[in-house]
Amino acid sequence: MASQAHSLSYSGCNFLRQRLVLSTLSGRPVKIRKIRARDDNPGLRDFEASFIRLLDKVTNGSRIEINQTGTTLYYQPGLLYGGSMEHDCSVLRGIGYYLESLLCLAPFMKHPLRIVLRGVTNDQVDPSVDVLKATALPLLKQFGIDSESFELKVVRRGMPPGGGGEVFFSCPVRKVLKPIQLIDPGKIKRIRGMAYSVRVSPQMANRIVDSARSILNKFIPDIYIYTDHMKGINSGKSPGFGLSLVAETTNGTFLSAELASNPQGQGAAMLPEDLGRNCARLLLEEIYRGGCVDSTNQSLALLLMTLGQQDVSKVLLGPLSPYTSPRPAKVNCAACVLKIPLATQGINAFFSCWITKQKRPSQTTHVRFVLIFAVIQLAEASHIHDYTQRQWFRELTLIRFS
Repeated sequence: MASQAHSLSYSGCNFLRQRLVLSTLSGRPVKIRKIRARDDNPGLRDFEASFIRLLDKVTNGSRIEINQTGTTLYYQPGLLYGGSMEHDCSVLRGIGYYLESLLCLAPFMKHPLRIVLRGVTNDQVDPSVDVLKATALPLLKQFGIDSESFELKVVRRGMPPGGGGEVFFSCPVRKVLKPIQLIDPGKIKRIRGMAYSVRVSPQMANRIVDSARSILNKFIPDIYIYTDHMKGINSGKSPGFGLSLVAETTNGTFLSAELASNPQGQGAAMLPEDLGRNCARLLLEEIYRGGCVDSTNQSLALLLMTLGQQDVSKVLLGPLSPYTSPRPAKVNCAACVLKIPLATQGINAFFSCWITKQKRPSQTTHVRFVLIFAVIQLAEASHIHDYTQRQWFRELTLIRFS
């Protein structure tokens, strides 16, 4: 193994993507040990190895070392280079698994990124390309990442287990991100969606649309759900169908929900009517959770806020998703070594997270967030779920520490 005197050391396979992405952004090498060391099949999985190969492609000069069993990984990041490239993703995970990380890295590359990803475009585990296109791209535009070359396009659809999909993603380079002030989500003004079907009857998509509208029409009239039925080589290698829904508010907030059919040969068959109704209910639940960023993009928004200018950004979030806050702990951003206590998943009220960027975060900044976090925990334990509306909480968040 390489010299690792100044590398960060971690244990286990959890948060592998986040650790490698933050290592790439901060330039600090990491060493990850005991990757599924006690598992019957120890070491890195195929989709994780594919993700590491993708990082090697988009960077220049990265150093990657893996031991024979695959249980220890050393990653020394190189320069984020970008350019035009292609990558074959593992069919064990969706293309969204790789796109989520590229959305964090692409704006900071030396050259604009233009990449073709092949694999599974829609599955039941990772965010689909349709949802990321409808929600993540508008969020990035809020940070000033926008140009004619900013594009995410589905060329071919691929469902698990065979895959066969193809996606084109291009992103411009931005040296500085704008601070954001997203504290008012607004009212829902329209709902758009995409019902897709591949290697099945085109009527599947129409049945999905009818069942989803039967629920959503009770709340808002401005609903339009497109149907997308691809044939031949553009339909991938496996049959399937699904639905993605996006609700847009008057203030430009996008909230999403999606659902896909079970992979061929796995689980019970799913009726398109049931899928459409369940997906509509998931969208209503996401709207009920509220916030200016949906559950899929919470971590992306917080990361870009941390990497932005030395200014204050504010974003209103609903209850944090398991991906954003797996446990009531501190999120450590290796890019600027800034630790921010976040609310636990049990909080039923909205929580406004704001991050003050400093070259060297002062101790008082840490004290502020620790104190607010302790007050939130105490309020939850006392069953005071409307504490964000209380005057004492508002005064606490405005306290200036001398």
